[in-house]
Amino acid sequence: MATTEPRLKHISPPDAWTLLQANPAAVLIDVRSTMEFLFVGHPVGAVHVAWIDEPDWKVNPDFVREVRKVMLGGLSCPAGECPPVLLICRSGKRSVEAGLALLADGFPEVYVVEGGFEGPLDEHHHRSTLAGWRFHGLPWEQC
Repeated sequence: MATTEPRLKHISPPDAWTLLQANPAAVLIDVRSTMEFLFVGHPVGAVHVAWIDEPDWKVNPDFVREVRKVMLGGLSCPAGECPPVLLICRSGKRSVEAGLALLADGFPEVYVVEGGFEGPLDEHHHRSTLAGWRFHGLPWEQC
């Protein structure tokens, strides 16, 4: 019998919002820097665990451990069934790297929010005009 390795899943911002509303155990983790999370804004209900952060802009060596803390150290995974973890960054690139680290550490259901929080740059070098959480008008806040 062949076993299938968990794979990174991609989800649109509206579908992510729907999943989060339908499954209260699901967790949305914002992997952007602290400054982005605080000053650019973040989805309502998102938990901040930076993948790369200032001042050194290096990958957070404790990222997986910090996500496990958010997930109650695995207590939220009875019988090996963890709730979904959704990752969001600015445009969707850092989330992929962070998601692969979670999968490698045994998280079974990891999603990347397509387009991230702000989406890609448009022809005028503006974000939130083509894709992303804010583009879709989903709930967000700033500190």
